[in-house]
Formats: sequence, structure tokens, C-alpha cells
Amino acid sequence: MNMMAFSSLFCSTRFIPTPFLSTATYLLSPQHNCASFIPQKKQCKREFPLPAVASVPHEPINFEYLQEEFSGHGVTFEEACGSCVVKMELRNGSTVTMMLPSGLITSYKALMWHGGKVELLHTSVSEGENGDPLIQGGVSLNFNFQTDHDGELSWSPTNWVLHKIHGKPRESIQVELATRTPDGKIGLKYIVTLEKDTLNSQLKISNRRSLPLLVTGSILNHLTLSSPEATYAIGLEGSSYCSIPLFESEFMLSPKDSSQGEGFGKVFPQWSTKSQNNGLEGSQVNNEEIDNYKQLSEELSLLYTEAPRSFTVIDRGRRNSVSVGRSGFDEMYLFSPGSRVEIYSKYSYICVGQASILKPIIISPQDVWRGEQFIYNPNLDA
Repeated sequence: MNMMAFSSLFCSTRFIPTPFLSTATYLLSPQHNCASFIPQKKQCKREFPLPAVASVPHEPINFEYLQEEFSGHGVTFEEACGSCVVKMELRNGSTVTMMLPSGLITSYKALMWHGGKVELLHTSVSEGENGDPLIQGGVSLNFNFQTDHDGELSWSPTNWVLHKIHGKPRESIQVELATRTPDGKIGLKYIVTLEKDTLNSQLKISNRRSLPLLVTGSILNHLTLSSPEATYAIGLEGSSYCSIPLFESEFMLSPKDSSQGEGFGKVFPQWSTKSQNNGLEGSQVNNEEIDNYKQLSEELSLLYTEAPRSFTVIDRGRRNSVSVGRSGFDEMYLFSPGSRVEIYSKYSYICVGQASILKPIIISPQDVWRGEQFIYNPNLDA
């Protein structure tokens, strides 16, 4: 499928089938199929049984049934190219768009004090290696699981199924996704909650194995901007950080994304060959942030090992701000492409990740770990 054919699948008239796109209303994962869901009961709180093996292919979803079943609950479903697009919408107009089965959140449009809505996430649609649409950005989960004994287990969750939906459109809407390893001994729940001024992403990991489980990775956010040069991070003064290679993720916009000799590969040649294992060779350690009003105009890829649980990003160009916070994660990742990128372009964004990279999360046998992040919109009040 080429990009022109793919563009007809989108409902938004703002979509332009070019390599660069700042935001999109409906985005889907072209390489995956959606799972089938059969409700157990007809009630406000919807639950769906999990398959015995989450990685097994599923039958296409019955979109017509889901639209009829969930109409009025603030959640709608769209079909495009055999994939599932889930849209959450509150009565105040705030919306979130998410893809299944990848779990990628592609859009968060938040209500502002002036009554309009502003897109807070940055998502790009470009042409992939095989001519299929390549979707990157948004909010993504990027985790790897290993045992601390002999590395006999190495697994990354990529196939999520819908498990529960509940809430009220006037107050909040919650969508719960789930996945598990083929043997069922590691279970994950990904709970996305949209409130009037907040998008919350919570992860629950259950370890039913007899060995401790080591978890590394990040919840990675692409925040859309006018330009990195007009953007400032507020509240990081005194934090400890080190420079690390660019974070490796199929959903992250990075030098690897440019196949036409444009973007990072040309602008920043030293970033054209990033580490495939996120190695930390050559990292600069023992740095302390001295600026409480940090301009993000420089090219940077930083891991904060000690930082506040939340901080604020201000974009002077769009006259907008957003706060990002976390719990359960000890580290925070910050990436900026720097000021040499074109304003309002494919690379007009920064990445903020709630991370566990240098310090893995260790989950004891038969234990459950919880971590979450929030994107807070402080712009509802004038």
C-alpha cells in the first residue's frame, strides 16, 4: 500500500500524505491486526476475556458491534486497513486516540482556557522500508524483560488486547489493555485514563515466575512544539544526569527515521549510527543541572538519575505549557533535536521518558510492580 492510498483511510481533513506530519487525529499500525473482543456482560464496566496466549493472531474485530455496544460511553472504534483505532472523548472536548494492538497513543487534544483544543503530542507518518506507512511518535511503551539468573527469558510486549473500559464522559474515561508471555507467567496491564486536564498512563507488571524479573525501558512521550529553541524545561535545577546514546525504540523519531538523506542523518552526522543496544559507553556521568529554566535549543540525549517527580515544559512559540510527572520510575529521559531543525516540522518536538535504564526495576517472584506517568494540561484556567 502506498502513502496516497493510505491517506484515504483517515477521517481528518488535516491529513496530508507527505513524509512530514506534526499531528494526526486517527493513526493506525499497518503491520498489525486487531484482536477480537467478546463481552462477558452488558454493563457500564466492560470486560473482555484474555486469550490463552497473547501473541497468537486474533480474528478481526467486529467494529459495527463495538460502535453499537459502546455508543454514549465516550469510546468509539474505527477500522482502517484491518487495524483498530480507539478514540476516547470527554464532554469538555478533550480527546485521546490510541492504536491496537501496539498500544501507541497517537493524539492527545486538550481543552484550553480560550475554548479551543490544542494537540499536545507529536506523531509522524512517513513511508517505511517496504512502502507501508511508518507511524512514530506519540506515547509508547518500550520495555524489555529478563531474568537475573542466566538471561533465559528475553521478551518485549508488543501485542496488546482490550480488557476493560469504564468511566463517565463527563468526568473521566479509562481503557485497560493487557498482554502476557506465552507461558502466562508474566502479565501486564496498561491503563490509560483521560481526565478533564490530565492523560494518565499506568503500567502493572505481575511476576509469576520463580525467579526475580529485571525490567528496563521507558514510557516515551513525544511532545509537539513550535521549535526546540523556543522551548524550556522548568524545575530541573540540582538534578543529576548523564549523556547517553539515543534511546532505541521503533516508535521514536530519530536519525534512523530518515531514509531520504534528510533530517537527523544529515543535520547531525555524529548521530547517524546509534547503538543498537542502548550501550552507555562514553556516557558523561556525575553532571548536575545548574539551570532551572533550561532552554532545549541544544542537541541532547540525557538520562536524569535524580530529578523531581514532575517538571514543566514551556513553549514560547505556541504560548503553551505542559507538566509531565511520574511514580514508580527512578529515572527520566530527555531528548531534544536542537535548534537547527525547521520550525513546525517533523522534528519540532522533544521526548520525555519515564525510564528504568541504568537502574533496572527488579520484581520479586509472585510480586506486582506499578508505575505510572501523567501529562497535565495547566491551561484550562485563563
